[in-house]
Amino acid sequence: MQWLDALVQGVLLGGMYAQYALGMALMFGVMRIVNIAHGDLMILLALTGISLATAFSLGTMSLIAVLVPLAALLGWTLQRGILNKVVGEDPLPSLIATFGLSIAVQNLMLQIWSADTRSLRGGGLESASIEVGGVYVGVLPVIVLVTAIALTAGLDFIVRATRFGRGLRAAAADTEAAAVTGVDPKSIYAVSTAIAVAILGIAAVFQSLRATVSPADGPAQLIYAFEAVIIGGMGSLWGAFVGSMVLGVAQAIGFRIDPGWGILFGHLVFLAALAIRPEGVMKRG
Repeated sequence: MQWLDALVQGVLLGGMYAQYALGMALMFGVMRIVNIAHGDLMILLALTGISLATAFSLGTMSLIAVLVPLAALLGWTLQRGILNKVVGEDPLPSLIATFGLSIAVQNLMLQIWSADTRSLRGGGLESASIEVGGVYVGVLPVIVLVTAIALTAGLDFIVRATRFGRGLRAAAADTEAAAVTGVDPKSIYAVSTAIAVAILGIAAVFQSLRATVSPADGPAQLIYAFEAVIIGGMGSLWGAFVGSMVLGVAQAIGFRIDPGWGILFGHLVFLAALAIRPEGVMKRG
């Protein structure tokens, strides 16, 4: 039973990682933009959400309704103001630019919120659980998992089956050729980054409900998102979801064996995936 519980908890943890990874899969896997500030942006949104909820007594759904548009605007501004100037076939300029952005965002958060940890109150939702076959399942983690599935399915549909998605894939494959056919790569990339950061806004609310957050937490979230994308396969949104499940289950099993081994087990699975199947569990579709 304890291993069944570890499996269930790992899948639920993977739902949270999937929300981290989905924006990374879109930017890194599809657009080939290396966003080192990915985790820091999520923490920035989480701390902003906590402050907004405290100042205006916002509930969870109200906070999401406010924070997601702000996150989308942040992503659009980031792409238009910085990343469109450095994006290209060589990923190094975007890596350098977002590394600098990461440092700036971390220092900004320290100045505004200090190094203290904070969390969001969910009115009991964060601690509610139900028993299923002798296994206790948290209500909030289930909501997070269902949301991650819905977000992955919706974004996958947009990328695969809409005019915008076809334009995005064309721009990612060959920017100049896409521009000749009437696609505006800069506008498409700006909207795509807005979507990626908007998803981080949702993840930020759930993360601050599940655990405490502090300005130093961003790099860890970046690593989890990156590992999930690589395990799943670059360019595949459902691959990022599967990679998140693998990472979550690996950590849960590690925690079950020894509380100090959870994170290590996740990293070991990531290294094993690189050695055995470097193209990822799901090839690019």
